[in-house]
Amino acid sequence: MKKFLAIAAILLHSLGLSAQAQMLSDHHAMMRIDVTGRYLLLPVQEREENANIRVIAGGKEVMSFNARLAADKVDYYVPLDLSRFADAKTLLLDVTFHANRRTTGAVKGFVCWKEIRQSDTFDTTNLEQFRPYYHHTPVYGWMNDPNGMFYKDGVWHLYYQWNPYGSQWENMTWGHSTSRDLVHWEAQPAAIEPDALGAIFSGSCVIDKDNTAGFGAGAVVAMYTSAGQNQTQSIAYSTDGGKTFTKYDRNPVITLDAPDFRDPKMFWFEATKRWIVVLAVGQEVQFYSSPDLKNWTYESSFGREYGNHDGVWECPDLLKLAGTEVTSPFNLKTSQPQRFEKWVLLLNINPGGPFGGSATQYFVGQFDGHKFTCEDAPEETKWMDYGKDHYATVTFSNAPDNRTVAIAWMSNWQYANQVPTQQFRSANSIPRDLHLAQLDGETYLVSTPSKEMLAMRAKAVKKGSATGRKDFKNLLKKNHGAYEITATLDMQKSEQAQLTLLNNKGEEVVIGFDTAKKEYYFDRTKSGQTAFSDDFASVTRAPLPDVGRYQLRIFVDKASIEIFIDPGFGNSGLFPMTSIVFPSEPYNHLRFDGKGKARIEDLNIYLLEK
Repeated sequence: MKKFLAIAAILLHSLGLSAQAQMLSDHHAMMRIDVTGRYLLLPVQEREENANIRVIAGGKEVMSFNARLAADKVDYYVPLDLSRFADAKTLLLDVTFHANRRTTGAVKGFVCWKEIRQSDTFDTTNLEQFRPYYHHTPVYGWMNDPNGMFYKDGVWHLYYQWNPYGSQWENMTWGHSTSRDLVHWEAQPAAIEPDALGAIFSGSCVIDKDNTAGFGAGAVVAMYTSAGQNQTQSIAYSTDGGKTFTKYDRNPVITLDAPDFRDPKMFWFEATKRWIVVLAVGQEVQFYSSPDLKNWTYESSFGREYGNHDGVWECPDLLKLAGTEVTSPFNLKTSQPQRFEKWVLLLNINPGGPFGGSATQYFVGQFDGHKFTCEDAPEETKWMDYGKDHYATVTFSNAPDNRTVAIAWMSNWQYANQVPTQQFRSANSIPRDLHLAQLDGETYLVSTPSKEMLAMRAKAVKKGSATGRKDFKNLLKKNHGAYEITATLDMQKSEQAQLTLLNNKGEEVVIGFDTAKKEYYFDRTKSGQTAFSDDFASVTRAPLPDVGRYQLRIFVDKASIEIFIDPGFGNSGLFPMTSIVFPSEPYNHLRFDGKGKARIEDLNIYLLEK
């Protein structure tokens, strides 16, 4: 970060402001800006409380946002794009501070007044040790839920909850990235920004190919939560493939007397020839239908007596998925698999996850265009992922080849604002194709790493097999912290095995398997930096089917580990586990410990390349 500040200082040199800030009270200041550069670079100090900044041009407020302006130390800079005010030669910043000045000092002495500068450039070169190599991240600023994802004309569009003015949650805006392969992402300008109805919370996009809304055939229509005094649902449309959006002039389109009413996910239901939207409403979800994406009719509710209710329900998604019924569990060679289709309701919850904080649960059943009927027992909770860092999971609309591709936010609300990065915060999980599997009469959601991940592999380094304890020191001796491990694990009843990733600093993560307890676990208590939160150092556990032979795929990327176990379906992840980690250097040593006859076979390391 020191290097980041030094580069910023060079960029700022000789581009000063025309006037000093005028102090009007202990909590209020104004500053006149003569526009001479492309960006106004605002100094941020994360320990400070937010200040509200109103941008005034010609006597009219043209923008308002919050930023943690630096009091005595600059952590980093964020850019206010002045080109958006093209006709304004001067701007007035009206700044109100909300923190107790008795603890933070006099506003007139804050370093922010001396450090605010204009510049024609803003350097987004990666300066973070923990920025992932092949996971999507914002180039700067805070990111949480993925939003509005869709595929069109060969391009995957990923929108996300974004704070352009700091690396902690605030100023919710739809950021935007695009990709042609689900791996390499290109940052785009902000797509949907706050307005008089409030901040822009989570939502979804659909392709209106038949012009039901009247915005044009093939228009991209977004529905999002306007988070003002109340949470309401608004729409916007794009006629340039999702680059820019125009907000509907009769927003909001759905309102409700409820404090938590958000995160619309839309899709077309062919049988009734209507659009469906599912919304999270406190401790349940509600379904609405519409012929035109503008006028919505309430259909039904679900969830009051089902699943986990330890927190607020958020970010729902309703999917129709294909599945395979295995008559002899996990033995596809001797059984004839039966195909079926069912509906799955993804439902994110915070708090209430199996290991604290946020997580994604799901329900299996049927949907008739009006009502979702769940086949699971009301008291049963099924988790999509058993790590601590897999939340706000949603899927792409209009994915090709009838695929259902999901991406999650890879963090946890318990510590997301405190993780040890500053230029940006948070990444997304790798993309996963979803389908179903039925075992012993129970239907489960299966996550498979999307096929695009195979293209990341460099030549494999192979290292045979091992029974008992064995160190595989040379496999990871030289790596950049981004690789995939594949292996076969053979275990008998009442056996244990561990795969441990270590580095030269004594930091390690342990992936353990216990057939007696029918579980596997991930231990990150000694993984590296953990002191930033009491909730971070943890051991998470997931079910381990009693089948004796498991195919493993483990994705490591500087600050994350995603584990997929295939117990017989072929490249699947029946109970995946996603966790973030912050080692001081890459894990460069792999060790296997097998108890009894537990055996690791066909071990491969693929360094992953962009």
